[in-house]
Amino acid sequence: MASELPRCASCAVQAADRICRTPEGTGPGTCPTVKMKEVVERATARYEDPDIREFARQASIQEAEGYGNREQKPYIKHPIKPRLEEIIDFARKMNFRRLGIAFCAGLHGEAALLEEALEAAGFETVSIVCKVGCTPKETIGIRDTEKIRIGEFESMCSPIAQALVLNEAGTDFNILIGLCVGHDSLFFKHSVAPVTVFAAKDRVMGHNPLAALYTLHSYSERFSRR
Repeated sequence: MASELPRCASCAVQAADRICRTPEGTGPGTCPTVKMKEVVERATARYEDPDIREFARQASIQEAEGYGNREQKPYIKHPIKPRLEEIIDFARKMNFRRLGIAFCAGLHGEAALLEEALEAAGFETVSIVCKVGCTPKETIGIRDTEKIRIGEFESMCSPIAQALVLNEAGTDFNILIGLCVGHDSLFFKHSVAPVTVFAAKDRVMGHNPLAALYTLHSYSERFSRR
């Protein structure tokens, strides 16, 4: 059964010839475009919901507008917008007014800069730090030896509290900055408003997780050894 599961990341078909990119294309034996048509149809039906359809439509427009000189043929990709600008553009397209920022305490300065940029763009912001509530880590069963600073009080990260605070504030769109692995998952699960990520936490790679993949066969080869 596992051998039949989708493995799109390992697809050996050239990009331009993949059936997910062109109706005349082909796919491997595990290709979900070929083997899971009913699932794709169910997913497509979800876009009939007017709110979902408009959200997806604006996201697709935003994707295209991230490239310049699109009228030129043959087209050569020319990305022109950083993620900050894309978030601002998309929020405007969706007529969002109140934006939530859920951030890690370790990226307080970055959150302040994002808040400044969003307010300069005309949005109202609500920002909430991961340590909100000062809830002891013991509340979730953390032992002293499992703390970062053993022998000291540590307040737990509470992404659920972050989400609920932003829910109470009635945010239209929430933006994550550097929440820990797992904490971000809990935030996604409990946020009422749709969520995007401005920055993913990676303490070693300077919050650039892809660096570990770019060096997978050199400096990070310990991750590629089985």
